[in-house]
Amino acid sequence: MFLSLKELELRKIDFSVAIPAGQIDYQDLRLRQQAALEATGRAELLTATLQEIRVRGHLRVRMEGDCDRCLEAVVLTVETDFDVCYRPVGFAALGADEVEIGEAESDIAFYEGDGVELNDVLREQVVLSLPMQRLCGEHCRGICPVCGQNRNTVDCECQTKMVDDRWAALKQI
Repeated sequence: MFLSLKELELRKIDFSVAIPAGQIDYQDLRLRQQAALEATGRAELLTATLQEIRVRGHLRVRMEGDCDRCLEAVVLTVETDFDVCYRPVGFAALGADEVEIGEAESDIAFYEGDGVELNDVLREQVVLSLPMQRLCGEHCRGICPVCGQNRNTVDCECQTKMVDDRWAALKQI
């Protein structure tokens, strides 16, 4: 769904969408959408002269990714409210090479062209709502650095020996 500036100049746009798995690309983040992404909300033009678009709403989706420790599949449910403003790309460069933004402006993004694609807004909000570290469980033991086996399923007998790299140059003599 495209949120067009011309349409937003006339009225606010309410949306209620269910985007099936596969329509939004998350491959660069090693994520897979497991169910339809359901989102409801409203888009409006805040000021016609600055062409600032505000999109706010609520989304819910079930995602699957890899555990950061053992690489097993992890299913995460993302449910969040969002409120973000988009300004035209040229807005930031109004006479300055560098622009300092305040904390109030940290939720502002930029767009090019005649509007904003809703799928792009929702993808960004899903990614921002994911935890920094995806784990299959609180007590995940990860992968053995010696043999590469999943320590959650196999108790390997590998011994890891701590090496003090400060003395490694002496081995070259």
